[in-house]
Amino acid sequence: MTRLLVLVALLAIAGCGGGSAVSNLGTVVSGAKGSTVQVQVGKGQRFSLAVQDNPSVGDSWELVALPDAKVAAFISKERRAESDAPGSGGTAYFVFNAKRPGVTQVRLFNCWRCGASRTPADETSRQNSGEAIFEITVTD
Repeated sequence: MTRLLVLVALLAIAGCGGGSAVSNLGTVVSGAKGSTVQVQVGKGQRFSLAVQDNPSVGDSWELVALPDAKVAAFISKERRAESDAPGSGGTAYFVFNAKRPGVTQVRLFNCWRCGASRTPADETSRQNSGEAIFEITVTD
């Protein structure tokens, strides 16, 4: 019995590794600061909301609020760099699974050069910060 509990604990810890990235992004839908994008996916489909991202210049995209969990479930945030060069830009992916038919909204916020405060520190930061909005429709 003790061996079984140890094995279960080790498997649980191994499954929570910080280096485990989602390899299947599903259907990728791109958005940008200041845009609203309509997304239509089928029930059970994996999809990702993508925004251009470059933390080295100050980009910091975050999920403002989770979508209706009955319609779409958030899985993870992933980042893919354009190259291995230091400071290279890339894309941030917010990965979801479509659950049930319905409509929900996902808002992503890029707080440009905000730091830990998550609030634009000055006028330049306010001007370069903004939301990308995705209107999600899940069908049967």
